[in-house]
Amino acid sequence: MAKPIQIVSTKILNPLLKQELVKIGLEVTEADFIKTENKYFKLENLNESLIFTSQNAVHSVLSHPESDKLIPKLRDKNVFCVGLKTKSLLSDNGFNVMAYTGYASDLAEIISLIYNKESYTFFSGNLRRDTLPEALKEAGIQFNEIQVYDTSLTPQKIKTPADAILFFSPSGVESYLKENTIKKETCFCIGETTAEALHKITKNIIIADQPTVENVIEDVINEYK
Repeated sequence: MAKPIQIVSTKILNPLLKQELVKIGLEVTEADFIKTENKYFKLENLNESLIFTSQNAVHSVLSHPESDKLIPKLRDKNVFCVGLKTKSLLSDNGFNVMAYTGYASDLAEIISLIYNKESYTFFSGNLRRDTLPEALKEAGIQFNEIQVYDTSLTPQKIKTPADAILFFSPSGVESYLKENTIKKETCFCIGETTAEALHKITKNIIIADQPTVENVIEDVINEYK
């Protein structure tokens, strides 16, 4: 009997998504290779518009101890964000999303070209990439940054030899590589930025069309069905 294909996911999957993989006979090992935690922050010196590049930042703002007072103030502002799920979370909570893109670099371009007269407050995490702030600086756009959550690496040794590994962030790649090596495994990545973190290590990369967990799972199913 053929040995089942072993998939390692660097985050705990939604049970329904995991089920999709199991249904086609894949064996799934999953673990959270990064941990995010909301941190307390002061909402001072807010600019005209707001930028969110992750759902984590939105969750942190929504769960702020003084959110009753803060959220109405924030809802009056235009919001720019990265990711369809981030956009949905903001819209569902009454925020006015002006523009959203799949990647920070694309958002920076839209802001620099079309919305460059506004000033921005960027809600970020401690391990954020420099892409957006650097692009805004370069375009001479006024912005400040408030760190609202912390990401920490939680590396662990995976003992099962894997045929494929699923990566959802550059930090997840970094964390995985602290305890494990990548040889011939196919690496499924949620997006370009995550794939970039692997470019010196392997060419064996499949990037999701849309940067969502669902699209990563879809790619895995198409590959192994």
